[in-house]
Amino acid sequence: MENNHYKNWSEVKYLEDIITNPLIRVGKKSYYSGFYENSNFENGCVRYLWGDETTRDLFHPEKDFGWELDKLIIGNYVCIASGVTILLGGNHNHHPDWLTVYPFEEGIKDSFEKRGDTVINSDAWIGMGATIMPGVTIGEGAIVATGSMVVKDVQPYTIVGGNPAKVIKKRFDEATIGKLLEIRWFDWKESEVKPVIPLLLSNQIDQLYTYYQDNIK
Repeated sequence: MENNHYKNWSEVKYLEDIITNPLIRVGKKSYYSGFYENSNFENGCVRYLWGDETTRDLFHPEKDFGWELDKLIIGNYVCIASGVTILLGGNHNHHPDWLTVYPFEEGIKDSFEKRGDTVINSDAWIGMGATIMPGVTIGEGAIVATGSMVVKDVQPYTIVGGNPAKVIKKRFDEATIGKLLEIRWFDWKESEVKPVIPLLLSNQIDQLYTYYQDNIK
């Protein structure tokens, strides 16, 4: 728990250093900024996902019930702000097409419905207080505005906001997005990224693309 304590609002923790849940897969340099939430990532930001330290010894739904559990997959260089909620687990208990939505214990084993993995792709930014529903995919370079409720997939390099979240605008024109998805700088080795940081902190896509063709491709 000490590893999840934040000293101030500017501190971030790299997820690759703190994740223990076998159902969470995370890439390099992705971080959670959890100071204001006052809870850890696996048992605060992520909800209803078996495998954290509080549920691992209680039951094993894959062995006990035969469920194929959804996973949370996070790419590289993802920014997750304080107060974000990522809902996992699919629809274990509540069926709107049944006569009751009450989760009677007798029906738990057979009530599971797989939603699919929740994926937050590389270089995405999830704003403070946003909620991501199960089975959603957030595209590369996407931005989810503060307080948004994301109920469906978000395309790469797209800004969404609201409840439910809707497209606000594309970050770049289609040609630039195409080049960025080809370059995929976030998949490079860290030693390869370091020389182009000044370009990443600019809008010089043509220069970055030329560098990619000359040095990476």
